Amino acid sequence: MTTESTSVPPSPGPWPTAGQAYGLASLAPSRRRTDRLALPYRPARPRSGVLPLVAVDCLAVLSAATLLSAAHHDARLLLPVVALVLALDGHAGLHRPAPHTRALDELPALASRAGVAWCLAAAGVAAYSPTLAIGPLRLCAAYAAHVGVVILVRALLLSRRRLIARAHPRSALVVGGAGAARRFASAAAQHPEYGVRAVGIVGVPEQGGAPRSAGESGLPVLTTTEEIHRAVIQNTVRDAVFLHDDPALVTLFQHYGCTTWRVGGRHQDGPMGAHMWGYAWQRIVPPVERRRLPAKRALDIVLAAPALALALPVLLLCALAVRLADGPGVLFRQERVGQHGRHFTLLKFRTLRPSDDTESATRWNVAGDRRMSAAGSFLRKSSLDELPQLWNVLRGDMSLVGPRPERPYFVTQFSKIHAGYAARHRMPVGLTGLAQVHGLRGDTSIEDRCRFDNHYIDHWSLWQDVCILLRTAAGLVRPTGS
Repeated sequence: MTTESTSVPPSPGPWPTAGQAYGLASLAPSRRRTDRLALPYRPARPRSGVLPLVAVDCLAVLSAATLLSAAHHDARLLLPVVALVLALDGHAGLHRPAPHTRALDELPALASRAGVAWCLAAAGVAAYSPTLAIGPLRLCAAYAAHVGVVILVRALLLSRRRLIARAHPRSALVVGGAGAARRFASAAAQHPEYGVRAVGIVGVPEQGGAPRSAGESGLPVLTTTEEIHRAVIQNTVRDAVFLHDDPALVTLFQHYGCTTWRVGGRHQDGPMGAHMWGYAWQRIVPPVERRRLPAKRALDIVLAAPALALALPVLLLCALAVRLADGPGVLFRQERVGQHGRHFTLLKFRTLRPSDDTESATRWNVAGDRRMSAAGSFLRKSSLDELPQLWNVLRGDMSLVGPRPERPYFVTQFSKIHAGYAARHRMPVGLTGLAQVHGLRGDTSIEDRCRFDNHYIDHWSLWQDVCILLRTAAGLVRPTGS
């Protein structure tokens, strides 16, 4: 989409929903001299508790190996066991237990995964080298030792973690209705063993000033993004506790570097101990996990670099056509909103020279504008005006596939009008996307685009990116323009 189209409808009431009220477009604190916005404050994170629990898994394998014969003290057996145990436990989240989790709560998960790891490794090694085959009794003894050591040492570590949490609770903001949030905050204050100290409430202020029940805390209610930003900095907030689902606010707090939790409701998964004084407690993991983004970035570089090189003759011809038809200023630079609300300069071939900066920033679509030259009209209809964005992809401003970036003015407006619009910025913005391959380009429904974009993020996979790129390439044969 380019700089150009109909005016945006006025925003509705002052508080449509919590997520709409805290649009991500407004989270960036201040503008620098460059095209990017300063990143929001990220609180200092405590030392990760992952490494000690990883070390416990390794120690358990080595302890179990002492019950095997000397012939079985072989790296070809022990290394596969260690690798499988770490992979299975890590995938199940056992290296990042919920607050106040006890070792016995995790016993079934740990024991089942240890059993799978030992059986698979023993069977594979025996098939590869029969001299390393382990008898059933020795295998059972090693497995029992492994489970015993891992439970005992994890119990000591988790007990120490609970003591530290009680002595040094983590500051948290509670998201939800003021009454329910105060009750949760009071429960956390009365039970410091959970390591949570509520310092504020994010939600709609109570109407009528109803009296609070005994024991309810008098915490400030934050109603703007600026108040949230200030509270995160002043109180070194490390956790955001959600009493109801709000994807936009989840994205905002994750961008600040806070761990996000969902409490209350019914969570079927997780151990019995995953609760906070009876409140079901579950960590909210971003749909697009950080470990997957490097693969997406690698795909961008592998495809965008040769594409830019191959497209160089086409780029030169397009630049010459624009220069001859519209004069100097071949490239069009425009500020757009990228992942996590960062601003960047998007590049396109100029298809129309706006009358002023205001028109460039706030006009929705210029399709059919009589000021557009024949060259500009052809570039737009063929989507060749988008080719310079391959450079944005290589720079890391964009990805090949993702939600299309929009201008700050429209991001602010749409975040107020359309629920979930701000949440689409949790993924890198893209040259094409799921909405575009379904025909949602130009002057089409923003609500539909928002729904497609969030569906893409929630179900992202590398193969889906490849499929969208193939469908985009097929669509260029029958271009419709933007």
